[in-house]
Amino acid sequence: MLSAGERPQPSVTPAIISASMPIQPNAGSSAMPSALNSQNSLNSTPTQHIWVVTGPAGCGKSTVGQALRKDLGLSFLEGDDYHPKANKDKMGNGIPLTDADRWDWLISLRQAAIDALSPSESNNFHPPAGVVVACSALKKKYRDVMRVAAYGSPSVQIHFVYLKLSEEVLMQRTTQRQGHYMKSDMVRSQLQALEEPKGEWDAITINVEGSQQQVEENVLKSVHAKLSELK
Repeated sequence: MLSAGERPQPSVTPAIISASMPIQPNAGSSAMPSALNSQNSLNSTPTQHIWVVTGPAGCGKSTVGQALRKDLGLSFLEGDDYHPKANKDKMGNGIPLTDADRWDWLISLRQAAIDALSPSESNNFHPPAGVVVACSALKKKYRDVMRVAAYGSPSVQIHFVYLKLSEEVLMQRTTQRQGHYMKSDMVRSQLQALEEPKGEWDAITINVEGSQQQVEENVLKSVHAKLSELK
């Protein structure tokens, strides 16, 4: 059985009729327009994208996520907001989270992403084109939990944008943070838990060792390239 990370997501592929294909005037030809219209109707549901910006503390998930939100015109979910107070207290005291600590958080964040794609008063009951989510998703099994958001809906596709950064820069950035519960001494524990999404078909890896402007430009370029591939 394939794991959640190995199952290909269904995509919406429009019917293509070759202009060079002759249509013979026979008894069945009158039914063809109706059949094509039915097929087009089935394929008319627009694709919605969940962009999960991932990586350890200090890699710039929130900053990049906000840049994506602005560029794509989508809503943004800050994963840290969905941690229960107990998790924040543990991390604030330098205690690494366990898998058990993360399950409910990931499920809550996943449900928030699904809700963000649904018609509601906030989006005038028009399903949005997608949502951007900042979530560390350090391990493959954490990403598998998020992948479930795309199951059961052929119009939803999920993508992970992994921000790769050296430990030295991560430590420097988290040391400079003011008032954040995630301290620099937690970076090492996150890096120990980290499983980079190498070979995962729905993940984009971007080195973010540049200026904020360079990083945002690289991310946006990669995301738009992915969108072009899917058209």
